[in-house]
Amino acid sequence: MFTPIGSSEATLTVFFDGRPLQARAGETIAACLLRAGVAAFRHTPVSGTPRLPYCMIGHCFDCLVEIEGVGSRQACLCPVEPGMRLRTQNGSATIEGLVLGEDDR
Repeated sequence: MFTPIGSSEATLTVFFDGRPLQARAGETIAACLLRAGVAAFRHTPVSGTPRLPYCMIGHCFDCLVEIEGVGSRQACLCPVEPGMRLRTQNGSATIEGLVLGEDDR
């Protein structure tokens, strides 16, 4: 369940998969998304398994999301910013249509 706009705790708005979420100034993206009840931050490239943050200190890479169109960003290390656009990462990040890690054939 997503946190509705209008709570007195929120100080700014971010957008996750196009939906507005309330965020607190200074908190990480991971903290904001977890508080909002987001069920999956990313889906693994091979099996599509949904993943959520595990370590919250940047070691496990389970919190990867797309931030402002850039994939494979660690949500546990990045602070929220007003109007930030976030998306669930599905599989590997892409750059201009190329999947990271594939051979350039």
